[in-house]
Amino acid sequence: MIRVLPRILVSFVFLIAATTASAEQVRGGDLVVEMPWARASIGTSRPAAAYLTIKNEGLSADTLLGVKTDAAATPEVHKMEMRDGIANMGPAGPVEVPAQGIVTLAPGGMHVMLRNLNHPLKKGEYFSMTLIFEKEGQINIVVPIYSIGASGPDE
Repeated sequence: MIRVLPRILVSFVFLIAATTASAEQVRGGDLVVEMPWARASIGTSRPAAAYLTIKNEGLSADTLLGVKTDAAATPEVHKMEMRDGIANMGPAGPVEVPAQGIVTLAPGGMHVMLRNLNHPLKKGEYFSMTLIFEKEGQINIVVPIYSIGASGPDE
């Protein structure tokens, strides 16, 4: 039994490392989705947001057409812009990911707005989300949930 325990422990550590790596980076053809995360929500009556980075390692642009998730009835990519000193937010529409380029969805800018939550987003939990691209099709990711006041996945 004592000799088996180290093997079990090593297997468990590798399993955790593999799960963490897959949650941090997912490849779909030339596209790489990195560091998805979301903030915990205040119940279900207020929207939440998810953030991530999309890298295009290919030689042609692709377009993020939309998102879907079981976490919210109305997920959509939103953008925040300043107009005349006032912050305005609304649907971003299709988002081009340029060839050899990066698109970042982050607090204070573009983000995935999760309206009409199906359940509260709780710190320490995860939810799945599908990104829908014009050329690459669907890329499924796992989104870890951090604290309500988190400013990034390092918290």
